Amino acid sequence: MKTKLLLFGLLLLSITGFSQKLALARKDGKFGYITKAGEWHIKPQFKTAKNFSEDLAEATSNGDLWGYINRKGEWVIQPQFNKTKAFNSGLAIVLKDKEWIYINTKGEQTLTNVSTDKLYDFSEGYAVIKSGDKIGFINTKGDVVISPKFTKAFDFVNGYSKVLENDKWGLVDPTGKYLVKTEYDGVSNFYNGNIVANKGETYGLIINGEFKPVSGANKIWDFSKNPDYTYAKKDEKVGFINKKGEWIIEPSFDKARAFKNGLAPVSNKKLWGYINLKGELIVPMQYRDAETFSDDGLAPVKTKKLWGFINKKGELVIPENYVITAGGFASLFSKNPEKGFIDGLARVKEKKSWMYIDTQGNTLKNMTFENLELFK
Repeated sequence: MKTKLLLFGLLLLSITGFSQKLALARKDGKFGYITKAGEWHIKPQFKTAKNFSEDLAEATSNGDLWGYINRKGEWVIQPQFNKTKAFNSGLAIVLKDKEWIYINTKGEQTLTNVSTDKLYDFSEGYAVIKSGDKIGFINTKGDVVISPKFTKAFDFVNGYSKVLENDKWGLVDPTGKYLVKTEYDGVSNFYNGNIVANKGETYGLIINGEFKPVSGANKIWDFSKNPDYTYAKKDEKVGFINKKGEWIIEPSFDKARAFKNGLAPVSNKKLWGYINLKGELIVPMQYRDAETFSDDGLAPVKTKKLWGFINKKGELVIPENYVITAGGFASLFSKNPEKGFIDGLARVKEKKSWMYIDTQGNTLKNMTFENLELFK
């Protein structure tokens, strides 16, 4: 029995080790990947590379032809494409010989009989197809699961796609069944069981299939950051509602961001502070800008141009020495990049160098980079 447990533990460790998250970094003009321990897992050797997706990353040695490497840095698909896109649902779109095609994780061309005006990326196992001015979906086998009938459609998020039909928005599942009928002027994605929608200037939530207006609201943000609360605007002021559509903090702020770790950033007269769920000001409004708290209990703030980090008491524990917003190279490959700490590390830039710092403000292994991405 002990032998079996030992073998299982070794297998688990090998799987975990192989799938460990890696961060794309550039040093001395070459791209490689580091671990959360601050070690080079794949040494800088590529002229350009991108983040890992489904354990494969796009890379090029000479800047001419692209291929895909695994998390060991081995070429799984040899460089042979003029352009590449990330893998999703086991498939990727690449440009070869002036033609965009789908390939599988072996680099083989697949889905050659898809009828569409243009190829679209897969998401959650489905991809858009377009016929004339109508949009539908296929699965990873190339089967049409929803015939083209929508004017617009977005990638599936949490099992549902946001679609436009007859100038009205709704949500459908991969079979085309309506979670929300296309009868709204706006609808959010499905987040944590919550849906925000509006009919004209009336904003509310869809609860148990019924539209419930939120009293006085003229804008409601989605529940992507918090499953229980979100912020909403009423008479040009922002407050907070719960998932029942009830105001829990009356609108009295110029701006706000999501609750995290029991606190939310709010702003009046261009100064930011933090409130609790009772609406009490816990950290005074004294910052030029402020972001949400992380699970590590720290939040990025700035009083001038550069950012530092405070704890939940409002104490500045890491000085305002950093840039935290993705820009340049990082912005090319990051959609809505996280700002602040994730699992004990924050990506920051000091002067011209990118680095990771820990919650004490120490630079990870004293390593600095020309470019640096989030761990994937």
